[in-house]
Amino acid sequence: MSARIHNLSIDCHDTYALSGFWAQVFECPRQPDDLPGDPEAMLLPEGGPEVLFLAVPEGKSVKNRLHLDLEPVDRTRDEEVERLLAVGAVHVDDQRRPDGTGWVVLADPEGNEFCVLRSAAERAATAG
Repeated sequence: MSARIHNLSIDCHDTYALSGFWAQVFECPRQPDDLPGDPEAMLLPEGGPEVLFLAVPEGKSVKNRLHLDLEPVDRTRDEEVERLLAVGAVHVDDQRRPDGTGWVVLADPEGNEFCVLRSAAERAATAG
């Protein structure tokens, strides 16, 4: 018997604000009983594990040891990058290549890095 991911936990200072950002990323609601100042907040993205935000006193000091790679479902990688920048992500690095491969590294409002990959449709269109 194997294990499965029940939830991903993200340490942060402001659980309500950061869960609000990620609710926009995943286009899912924040739990209705999560309020500003709560020590934790939860998202239930469709098709994925729960995402739990936990308040911690220390700040982020180094590059993430674990990060999310996001694959757009109904838009291109570049459209998704623009959407995420508009909701508060910060551009960290651009690894897009002239042939269309590659990814973009963004960070959430508390500095947690994540990558945006090409969509399945974009990969299929360039499959050789």
